[in-house]
Amino acid sequence: MAAEWDAEGRAAARPLLTDYYQATMALGYWRAGRALDPAEFELFFRRCPFGGSFALAAGLRDCMRFLRTFRLLDADVQFLASMLPPDTDPAFFKHLRALDCSGVTVRALPEGSLAFPGVPLLQVSGPLLLVQLLETPLLCLVSYASLVATNAARLRLIAGPDKRLLELGLRRAQGPDGGLTASTYSYLGGFDSSSNVLAGQLRGVPMAGTLAHSFITSFSGNEVPPDPMLAPAAGKGPRVDLVASVKLWLERVCAHLGLGLQEPHLGEQAAFVAYALAFPRAFQGLLDTYSVRRSGLPNFLAVALALGELGYRAVGVRLDSGDLLQQAQEIRRVFRTTAAQFQVPWLEAVPIAVSNNIDEEELARLAQEGSEVNVIGIGTSVVTCPQQPSLGCVYKLVSVGGQPRMKLTEDPEKQTLPGSKAAFRLLGSDGSLLMDLLQLAEEPPPQAGQELRVWPRGAQEPCTVRPAQLCEPLPSLSESRAFAQQSLSRLSPAHRRLQSPAVYQVALSEKLRALVDRLSAGGLL
Repeated sequence: MAAEWDAEGRAAARPLLTDYYQATMALGYWRAGRALDPAEFELFFRRCPFGGSFALAAGLRDCMRFLRTFRLLDADVQFLASMLPPDTDPAFFKHLRALDCSGVTVRALPEGSLAFPGVPLLQVSGPLLLVQLLETPLLCLVSYASLVATNAARLRLIAGPDKRLLELGLRRAQGPDGGLTASTYSYLGGFDSSSNVLAGQLRGVPMAGTLAHSFITSFSGNEVPPDPMLAPAAGKGPRVDLVASVKLWLERVCAHLGLGLQEPHLGEQAAFVAYALAFPRAFQGLLDTYSVRRSGLPNFLAVALALGELGYRAVGVRLDSGDLLQQAQEIRRVFRTTAAQFQVPWLEAVPIAVSNNIDEEELARLAQEGSEVNVIGIGTSVVTCPQQPSLGCVYKLVSVGGQPRMKLTEDPEKQTLPGSKAAFRLLGSDGSLLMDLLQLAEEPPPQAGQELRVWPRGAQEPCTVRPAQLCEPLPSLSESRAFAQQSLSRLSPAHRRLQSPAVYQVALSEKLRALVDRLSAGGLL
């Protein structure tokens, strides 16, 4: 088990998956005698992605894997030695080789939490040289995971709670690491399953999939199954020649649909039969290889009805081209008339899945009231986050040696909040989210019903609130998914809407605000 965990940690990120200036700063800290100074950094973002009012915190699980296995190998240290000045003290490289994260403390928003600008997703404290080295890999692990989880949550909000969302973007992802991350955190954000087998193996993400057009076009219709016989689902009774049964059913289906028997494609029929023999309990048809109405649909119905006689139930059909909403309506109509014609009521409810470059606009159309679409497969639009390719997380120093540090800069948006802090999520009397409160770690935590005087960020005057405190433990991945959906449900409609949402308030305690004002004015600590 330990070996497996180590492999996961090394796969999440390696110590040298970092920026070169982290190594040069490490040497600078060492030469200044400050390598072991206690320090604290905060990882946060400045603006909500996609023009929305929230993000979902994700990537913590990968961060913990990385930190638990963090160790510079001999080859890593030798490479750094080749890049740094040749007269560097060998004791520096010995120090690097001995580094691990046993002295690092991480405080974090629980995986799947709602996150807002300026509120730390991670607070990392430990020896200055080491926690500086962690900056780039932690940003890499958190930023994209949180972005794709937020993107998935937006798509879930558009789809509503009843449509099943399938992530199938691995082939469109930015490399293998991006593919695994997208599959993992789109599930956390609200998708039901993924086509990514590795995500199923490593992360426990539910897997789902159909079949490709290549499977269907590989059959000409002249193939003879090695064994066309299929036993009843209940296991009792004689085996039946599925090929012969499908041919009989196709005659009846074509007569019902007003089609000529020569219209359904023979190769498609052979492909469906082959798939049904391999997966009689999970048969599904991809309908648009040749013609949905004249071939895919009648061939599917013939195979599904032949299986139905043996007690099996087809699990769905998929469309991958054309007007998906309109075709789904027509297919459902045919399912209903065919179910009535042959007295097979189960056929009416066979799920209809769709895919084909579905974005937010098309998803809203497919999810509208009266839509007959049940399952929606999304690839590119979820894994590549086309509306915003980066969350823009930053990792900033807030304390060294117990003393607050603040970045002022020429850009007010880039000013940091000094000092070691605690973050609290406050609820209104109706249970909805009220605001997030940042205060210095030394301040007593807020209590439910307690009147607080706080400073909303950007405001010129304080305000008074009476909150309830919300604290959550770190959940598992499946629990994180449920937690994320529960968190989203707490957002008010004004914050939840995806276009022009209201800004969620993040406020500072009076003591933190006073520290910011003092340091901004150049006052002494």
